[in-house]
Amino acid sequence: MKRVKKLLDRLLIAIIYITILLFILYPFLCVFYRALFVDGSFNISMLNNFLTNDIKLLTNSLKTAVLSTIISTATAVCVGVFYLVSGRRTRKAINLIMMLTMISPPFVTSLSYITLFGRRGFITHDILGLTVNTYGMWGIVLMQSLGFISLNCLVVTGTLSRINSKIIYSARDLGADTTSVIKDIVIPMLKSTILIIALLTFVRSLADFTTPAIIGGNFNTMATEAYMSMVAYGDITRASVINVVLFIPALLVFIIYRKNIKNTDMNESGEIEEDILSKSGILYSIMKLVSITFILLILLQYASIFLSAFTKKQMGVSYFTLQNFVDARAHISGVFVRSAVYSLISGLCGAVLGILMGYYLEIRKLRFMGLIDFVAMMPYIIPGSFFGIGYILAFRGAPFFLTGTATIVVLNMLFKQLPFSSKIGIEASNQISSETINSVKDLGGTDFDVIKDVVMPMSKNSLFVSFANGFTATMTTVGSIIFLVYPGQKVATLVMFDVIQGGKYSVGSVIAILIILMTMAVNVIFYKALIRRNVNVS
Repeated sequence: MKRVKKLLDRLLIAIIYITILLFILYPFLCVFYRALFVDGSFNISMLNNFLTNDIKLLTNSLKTAVLSTIISTATAVCVGVFYLVSGRRTRKAINLIMMLTMISPPFVTSLSYITLFGRRGFITHDILGLTVNTYGMWGIVLMQSLGFISLNCLVVTGTLSRINSKIIYSARDLGADTTSVIKDIVIPMLKSTILIIALLTFVRSLADFTTPAIIGGNFNTMATEAYMSMVAYGDITRASVINVVLFIPALLVFIIYRKNIKNTDMNESGEIEEDILSKSGILYSIMKLVSITFILLILLQYASIFLSAFTKKQMGVSYFTLQNFVDARAHISGVFVRSAVYSLISGLCGAVLGILMGYYLEIRKLRFMGLIDFVAMMPYIIPGSFFGIGYILAFRGAPFFLTGTATIVVLNMLFKQLPFSSKIGIEASNQISSETINSVKDLGGTDFDVIKDVVMPMSKNSLFVSFANGFTATMTTVGSIIFLVYPGQKVATLVMFDVIQGGKYSVGSVIAILIILMTMAVNVIFYKALIRRNVNVS
């Protein structure tokens, strides 16, 4: 029996090594090979040609990325400080709004922008009576900023929750007012966090193709050009070259990120008390104004989506109707079942794989597992389109022939979200004491017994968190699978993207609502399960 268990343990190790190298590293290398090699020889002529003739695309991408980074980072800091100073009810409201945006499809902001400020938008046309062109660079910047702020806020508030309250009380006892505390204590403590969210926002903006594709108009970026190269022109080589260019700043950002992420942890931590600072001072007032403006924009965004889903226009007058839901049936028949199945498989497999990786890295400390963990982080730093193109190049021919199948879509979703799952697994493994593991070994247990009787049972909460994240991310993903899904096998987010591009904004709003409700239902179920287990899910 021990021999069988030892064999199973080795089989699990082999599965981890093989799957990570095959489904992450191999597609990654395929993109580089396609972009930098011609007829088997190293050749950067295509890269030089792109940088020479399409420098405007690079300039446009950098412009939008820099502006989106500045706006979203500054706003996130303002909301974070407002959260710090606010009472419990306000904090709960902010958390609820942040989580709502996190479970929404990535281009909900673009849909609401069109509904509110488009040529026939509710505000620009119906209220102000204007017919203006609101598409272009600033539309992209504003919608990217609004879409990125929520995640940035969660990171900022997470850091602020670890500030030692005694520091702030000491400053107040010495006569410091709210403005001084924010300027001299809070902001300096957020220095590393601000750098991290700015870097991540910059990369996310560069990789975003859905927002420019929907509201960019004639303003093109590298990400949209890579998308068009694949979809409109079928030029996978050009798409590979563009993604290699996008990868360079992403890699630099990742290196800086890994270096600075360690600085975000604080040795002394505590729960921030309510009303720890007085709500006074010009700096607080400015941050409060920015925060309230952001919250109102988010509420307006979702109100416009619900309004668009339940109304139609006739002779310029809006009226209530359920016809949009009837019209949506033709687009979503079987789509949500397929999306849910894909997301469940991706979430479950990713959660288990992440726990196993954490065990073999932190507890068993296997040789080369550190390298495998680094490879597993690669999907986190590369654009989604890069990962999708890599799968086409890697698995379209012998011996795989996976293109056009559900398998390639699920695999792509699974390994795209693996970085988060692996980090959850590492944290779970670090919480298991060596004494517990040694007691199993002393009683004659094998390494497989440790996994079965110790690691998995003690990591149930981490499995729940990892699954919920994997399910949510898969339900709302677009970038990495848009090139992999065949017309008859589309998932909900891709159908939503198609109907919005086709000008059917009301149908797109219906699909957005259904995606949000389905994702929210699963998150609520797992949230309740975590609460019953007394887990801190903040």
